[in-house]
Amino acid sequence: MAVTERVFNVAAPEIYAVLADGWTYSDWVVGTAHIRSVDGAWPAPGSHLHHKVGPWPLSIRDKSTVLECDPGRMMLTRVRLWPLGEGHVRITLIPLDTTRTRVRMEEHFVGGPLSWVENKLNDLVLHRRNVEALRRLDDLARAERSTDRQVGA
Repeated sequence: MAVTERVFNVAAPEIYAVLADGWTYSDWVVGTAHIRSVDGAWPAPGSHLHHKVGPWPLSIRDKSTVLECDPGRMMLTRVRLWPLGEGHVRITLIPLDTTRTRVRMEEHFVGGPLSWVENKLNDLVLHRRNVEALRRLDDLARAERSTDRQVGA
C-alpha cells in the first residue's frame, strides 16, 4: 500500500470542498485527463465520477465510485482503470489546529493485473504520483480559501 501525507496550511473544510467537487478531479489527480460527468449525489456513497485517463489516443474511459464518506473527514473511493485493474484510495483529513490539516492518502490495488504484481516498486510509483496529487490538491484548497474570503468580504 502506498501511503502519502502532506500538511496543508488550510483548514479541513476548504480541502473537503475541493474533494466534494468532482469536476476538480482532473485538476489534481495525476493521470486523469478529463472528467466526463459527475453524479449529482457526489460524494455520497455509491455515487460515480466518470473520467478519462491517459493521453489521447490511448485514453481509457472509466469511472470512480465513492465507497465511504465521512464529510469533512474522510473519503474512500474505488478507482478503475480497466483493463489494467482497480484500486482503493482513502483520503483522510486530520485537523492539526484551526488553519492546518494533515492529509493522508492511502492507495492500493484490489483487482485486475495491477493487483497481481503489487510490490514495493508499485508502492513507490504510486507514492511519487500521490506526492504530486497532494501538492495540486493543496494549491486548489488554498485557492478555495482565497475565493471564500473574497466572496465573504
